[in-house]
Amino acid sequence: MSPLTWLLVALAPLLALALLWRWPDRAAPWLWLSCLPALLASFWPPAALEPAILWPGATWGAEDMLARAWLAFTALLWGCASVYAGADLVGDRRRLRFWCCWLLSLCGNLLLIIAQDAGSFYVGFSLMSLAAYGLIVHQRGPAPRQAGRLYLQLAILGEMLIFAGMMLRIHEADGAFALATWQGVPTGWLTASVLLIGFGLKAGFWPLHVWLPLAHPAAPAAASAVLSGAMIKAGILGLWRFLPEQDPVLQSWALPLLAIGAISAFYGVALGLLQSRAKAALAYSSVSQIGYLLVVLALAWLHPESRSAAGILLALYGVHHGLAKGALFMGAGLAAHYRLRPWHWLAMALPAMALAGLPLTSGAAVKILLKDTVYASDVSQWSMLLTAGAAATAILLMRALWLMWQQQPGADAGRPPSTQLWPWLALCMMPAALPWLWPELRTALLASLPPGTLWAGLWPLLLAGAIAWAVQASGWQIPARLRRLPQPARAGSLRLKRLLQRPPVPAVAAQVDEHRWRTAERYWNRLWRGNAVTLSAWLLILLLLLGWLG
Repeated sequence: MSPLTWLLVALAPLLALALLWRWPDRAAPWLWLSCLPALLASFWPPAALEPAILWPGATWGAEDMLARAWLAFTALLWGCASVYAGADLVGDRRRLRFWCCWLLSLCGNLLLIIAQDAGSFYVGFSLMSLAAYGLIVHQRGPAPRQAGRLYLQLAILGEMLIFAGMMLRIHEADGAFALATWQGVPTGWLTASVLLIGFGLKAGFWPLHVWLPLAHPAAPAAASAVLSGAMIKAGILGLWRFLPEQDPVLQSWALPLLAIGAISAFYGVALGLLQSRAKAALAYSSVSQIGYLLVVLALAWLHPESRSAAGILLALYGVHHGLAKGALFMGAGLAAHYRLRPWHWLAMALPAMALAGLPLTSGAAVKILLKDTVYASDVSQWSMLLTAGAAATAILLMRALWLMWQQQPGADAGRPPSTQLWPWLALCMMPAALPWLWPELRTALLASLPPGTLWAGLWPLLLAGAIAWAVQASGWQIPARLRRLPQPARAGSLRLKRLLQRPPVPAVAAQVDEHRWRTAERYWNRLWRGNAVTLSAWLLILLLLLGWLG
């Protein structure tokens, strides 16, 4: 394949946007094709492209496994979600605006993955983050408006911090833009702090997660799928790319970062269990799962000599979580509008339990790899938290499935359209199919087949099922006080809005001599009325003569 393929990967969504603007109804069903170049390039990556016309050092490509895996699942998820969203937007008067924001977000998401320089990464990241605002507020109303306002405030804050961190890294690297060069350049504590907070606001781990529980319930199901499955992982990818492989500052921060990842994993479960809407519970599940990705990043900082193995694990976990969470959010959208059959629920249970480590799925494979990595590190005593986390994740996702069941419409509701059913089913089957399509996952899955290992992965799920059954049988309800927990992030966002909307100090009216200006205007009107062409010609001749004389 030609290196120009990378240009097509980044620009295909913009070409689709141009076609959509010209033929909105005819182009919309085919927008998923804009993901095809990225999917093909992830399997057969060409040589890197250097579009020097943009800025010095601009380079696009996918040279390592992490970039190729990230590009593959991102293209697949966005493609399936594009087909799914097309059926949701039939008859929607604001569908053109939605598709514009959708394609711009897709363009930014693909660009930041293939970016090999800081400038390209930042442009893609900013385009994705800012355009996603239109997806969150698409359905209108107070809830989407408040969620979108908080998201935009934090997104702009994150962009400013990332830009500052990028400038500091460029200074540390003596002006180099190449991300590969940055891997060998030490960083300072200020640079690392700014980048950790900036990218953390996008990733959504605790305590920087405050926009996630508001944005996901407000956005359409397809938008929630790509927000949780693909976009929030850009923050983890940014930390991996921008910060060096081996650095004493990062090594000293590894244990606190590991603790933040563990807190995020269990905090997301605890808050998710208190939710009364399925998409809100799934949003907190994303907070929990991002905690595990943060654990992988912390282990890479703690043991930089095993960074390559940590990169493979990060790729596997990102693919597994992205596709499974996309299937669950799209399933929540189907459950809210259509009457699902028993086999639909069985299909939805597969990605849900795979996230908890169900044996013979991609979840079991990545959990085994993560446990092995923790065992081999200096924090092997933390391995019991992974087992407890599997049970906690299973309980939360059982709660989310139960909320979907309760929100089912009446028995007379129609069946899901095939344009939504088939892409959703394809994502649901991925946890079972991925281990057989990907050699690294297949090896880990085969290692989980001994009876002892199978039981170690199965009993946390059985325990979670027993706890869920006991709670349901007892008729226990969440106390009203816990269902109405305060939301300081929303209150702070509203306070900032009111502060910015205070009426400004009235400007002093300028004293203008209207009669004098009106007289001058009439004079020029009379001057140009009859001889405008002649005067213009003489002015051009005069300018040419002046240029010749100069």
